[in-house]
Amino acid sequence: MNATSSPLSLPNTGHSLSPVTPNTSSRLPRPVWIAVLALACLPIGLLWDISHHSSIGRDTFWTPAHIIIQLGGIIPALMFGLIALKTTFRGSADEREGSISILSARAPLGAWVTIWGAFAMVTSAPFDDWWHNTYGLDVKIISPPHSILGVGMFFVGLGVLLFVFSAQNRATVLSEKQLGFLCALAVGVMVTMIADFTTEFTWPNAQHGSRFYYVMCTAFPLLLVMAARAAKVKWAATIAAGTYMLIFIFMIIALPLFPAQPKLAPIYNPITHMVPPAFPMLLILPALGLDILVARFSKATSVKPGSTVTAKTPWWSDWLLAMAVGVAYLAIVVVVQWPFSGFLLSDHADNFFFARSGHWPYFSNRGEWFNTFWTSGIEPLTAASLVLAFLRAFISARLGLGLGNYLHKLKR
Repeated sequence: MNATSSPLSLPNTGHSLSPVTPNTSSRLPRPVWIAVLALACLPIGLLWDISHHSSIGRDTFWTPAHIIIQLGGIIPALMFGLIALKTTFRGSADEREGSISILSARAPLGAWVTIWGAFAMVTSAPFDDWWHNTYGLDVKIISPPHSILGVGMFFVGLGVLLFVFSAQNRATVLSEKQLGFLCALAVGVMVTMIADFTTEFTWPNAQHGSRFYYVMCTAFPLLLVMAARAAKVKWAATIAAGTYMLIFIFMIIALPLFPAQPKLAPIYNPITHMVPPAFPMLLILPALGLDILVARFSKATSVKPGSTVTAKTPWWSDWLLAMAVGVAYLAIVVVVQWPFSGFLLSDHADNFFFARSGHWPYFSNRGEWFNTFWTSGIEPLTAASLVLAFLRAFISARLGLGLGNYLHKLKR
């Protein structure tokens, strides 16, 4: 059966429930942008949920934040389930060729990964409810049920990335840049999700310690370099970092507009509105540097942006690029974030945009420590810790280049 004759396709519009055949239209396949929009529900819902716990305390499972998080996994999983049914029973030869088989069912690789992740997310919900009923309020973001939820969210995001990048690689020139832009946005959503889960390690108060730079150099270079290498659009890493910053800034401005009152003792920090997150890291500046490095290095080694990486590329080129990225990324982060964190703790940041100390929950004891750099239990930034941070950035960048090369060619 032809894809355009299927009842699950929209004739003459380029929209199809299963974008596994080459896209011959300049319009974006509907499942691609639906998947990216649904993915954005995950970090937004998570930020909302953190704010709910910080502003009100534990409530029932059926809070809007919890529902938004679960929808972020359920919507793409259901859509990909329909794609699997169509591809398995009514798919064209091209659609079946662009899929993989699991237990005789066929669907794109990203669809299967997302479905598994959504299953893990749904499984974590009753576990989280039992955990709170048994142990009460979370004092940390990372708990056993939240860890299961985080793993599920990660695989949902990974599946959407695989799906979107494979759609990009099957596209014509007319829609390639649009899909490349969506790929960069999807990576930005993943950056936001990682930033959500690392919140307790990235407070402005901790940004003069070594652990903050370890965290900054572990996951973020991987995602940003991956976007720069695989997304067929200029400034992909910058777009990804900008997406992360815009989501955080939107939540900083929007959440305090809603009234809230703590419902669970003890209350040390009385609040009257939803608590916003801390201001995001200035990732857009190191991301800009990575885009420039990857583009120039790729041009020098014949790895053209928007073209397939060929066998002519020297085997050592990505290792050298990863080393350059590690140095540049860490240098920019230190130069930018060190003074900016001081600004975030100053009176100049005491406003609705930068939010200063407004992100502290109601169960935090008020004090000068809200707006000072922490020293107790914080390892200072030293030459040795900078070397370790560089090694993390180097390994992260090398993995990002490897994944970027894979995503750049993925078509299933």
